This record gives sequence, C-alpha cells and structure tokens, in this order.
Amino acid sequence: RWTIDTHSHADYVTGSPGLVARRDVTFIAPAASALETRHHAIRDGEHVRLAPGVVLAAIATPGHTPDHHAYALEVDGVPVALFTGGSLMVGAVGRTDLCGPELAVPLAHEMFRSLHRFDGLPDAVPVYPTHGAGSFCSAPGAAERTSNLGRERATNPLLSIADESAFVERLVDGFGTFPAYFARLPELNRRGPSGIDALPTLPLLDPDEVVRRVADGAVVVDARPFVTFGAGHVRGSISNTLRPVFGSWLGWLVPADTPLVFILDPDQDRGDLVRQCLDIGHENLVGELDGSIGSWAASGRPVATIPVVGVDQLDGTVIDVRQVNEYAAGHIPGAANLELGSIRTAPSPVADAMTVMCGHGERAMSAASILATQGSTVRVFDGGPDTWATATGRALETGR
Repeated sequence: RWTIDTHSHADYVTGSPGLVARRDVTFIAPAASALETRHHAIRDGEHVRLAPGVVLAAIATPGHTPDHHAYALEVDGVPVALFTGGSLMVGAVGRTDLCGPELAVPLAHEMFRSLHRFDGLPDAVPVYPTHGAGSFCSAPGAAERTSNLGRERATNPLLSIADESAFVERLVDGFGTFPAYFARLPELNRRGPSGIDALPTLPLLDPDEVVRRVADGAVVVDARPFVTFGAGHVRGSISNTLRPVFGSWLGWLVPADTPLVFILDPDQDRGDLVRQCLDIGHENLVGELDGSIGSWAASGRPVATIPVVGVDQLDGTVIDVRQVNEYAAGHIPGAANLELGSIRTAPSPVADAMTVMCGHGERAMSAASILATQGSTVRVFDGGPDTWATATGRALETGR
C-alpha cells in the first residue's frame, strides 16, 4: 500500500513511480525532491498514518543529498524502527559528494547535524539503511545490512566524533570514486523513469547480425564468468560477469544509450541481467548472441583469449584495479594501483608483461578486456591479495 523514497537516488532508477502506475499504492517522497511524478510530498515532522496506531514520522536529514529524509516507524507512540536511508549506515554514514564535489563539505556539515536528530531515540531502535557494504553511496562500512542505534553509537567511528570540523574532515577524506552515471540518475528520477510494464526479453542475434550491430556502434558485453571469458571471447568485447554489481559496473564502463549486445552462458539468468540494465537506466538492449561464443567460433570468426594465471605465474608488472581504499588496506608489494573505473581515461601502464588483479578476478578481467583493445598484452590473476599472501606466506603492503 505504500512505497517510500528517502532521497533522490543516484545509483538506481527508482521503482516507486512504476508501482504507483501498476498498483493501488501511495508514493511518499520528500517535498524537497521536487518530483514531477505523482506522489505525496512529505515534510520534516509530518506523520503519515499507515494503520491504526501505526505512523511514519519524517525526519529531515540532509547530508547524503540536500533533500534526504529518514523515517521513524512508531507503534502506539513508541519508535520501533528507523529507516535511515543514506544517512546513518552500518559502521558508516552516507557520502556527501554525489551531488557535486562543491557540495561535499557543506553537506558533510549538514550530515553531522542530521545524525544528531536521532539522539532522542532509544538504543534498542533497529536501524535499516538503504545501502550496505560495498555500496558506492557510503563511506566504507561494515558488512551487515542492519543494526541498532545503541550499536552504532558504540562502534560507528564517524558517529562517535563529537567535533563537527573533525567529523567533516574524517568523512570527506574517506571518499573513493563512484560511477559516472550517478550524475544523471537524480534528474531522471526527479522527472520520472520510463514506464516499463514487463521485463523485456533479449532477441537472439546470429553472428552476422552482431557484426552489423557493432559496425553501427553497439558494444558487446560478455556476462559469462571471467575464467570462461578468458578462455575465448569476441575480440573487443567487455567482460562484466553477471553478479549483483553487474549493473553498477556496466553503468560505469559503458556510456548511457549505447546499444548493447550480450554474450551469456545457457544457464545464466537473462531476467536478472535485463533488470540490472534497466535499474541503471540502460534501455538500449539490442539482444544476445545466439549460441553464445560457440556460434561465433563456428562462423569462422576469430576468438580472442586472455590467460588466467596463478601465483606461480605472477611476474612482470602487476596492476591492481581495486578502489584506492581497498588497495591501501593491503596489496601485493610493488603492485601499481589503477582503478577499474578510470581504466579508459587514466594513462595506461606500459610493460612487456602485465598481470591485472582485483579481489577475485571479475574486475581484473573487465580491466584486461579494455586494456587488450588498447593494444596491451595482459593476463589476469585468479584470486586477490589474500590468495597471494596465503600461497607465499608473505605480508601485504599497506598504504597508497
């Protein structure tokens, strides 16, 4: 009966307008979001009666975005849950630079004051954020998805900082990079996303049609496991293994509105892939290669390879494509850091033998597939820094 947004999201297309179009539901969003879609605009301190004795109290908490709201759920006047959105997270708080780098510091000051709006709530109140560990929307935090106010007051390093200036400095210093597509989704969400009533299916394309589509500007995205991609793929295709972060990396590596052709294994979930594309506003889904890489090889066209190597073959220049904070926490001695998100724009390292690595292999193969199109000779390490440390018995380096 209710769908409630905490703020103007940058990481995903909001599903609330779609629910309103298909169901008899009420969409609640902060008045400051200035949405053009049908909704109930809520303001600070306003209460929404959800059921007898059950109300939702809006708490304006600017910081993650200027329009941000948290919501306290109250039953018979007693707070029983706090939906903190992108403000207070488990072991972290929301980053404040997504609306522009010039707003990072002013919104960090707002965040400090907003978090103190929860001071009057009991320790036992559960905390339900919209984001968990690994989200680009948060400063680094814990792996758990939920918490409570008492635990966060005791353990959250940012929540325990009493001085506003120290809080702002610590928060802003912890920001990593984030996908470029974040810049366009807030306005798309404000105006209202495309109305899609059913999940579209991917048309099947023969190799000749794929070639024609690529000639017209399409990009081939290979969603198969990275080891399978390395063993044989369409030259020039981008490796992006289908997993929960598939959409985020697709939006980072491929510009919006680019026609997309996919290569998948037979047992992979097409619906999940399509949904993740639509979630980040990529709607130009041309289709998938019928028969996967086998039909491409059978057509007589060349199949490219990228070797996947173990610890005993880890020589030459090592490129670690994880985020800077991941790299600083522990990396193989001598490895250079080149984040996957900047792989197209940063100067490419020059080396006779280049081994690319990340935490497991998926991001490394994405980077290697792009570097290969730029003429680099690359290999991918099967594993991450912990794999190397366990196999060699040597310590990882820390710092940048």
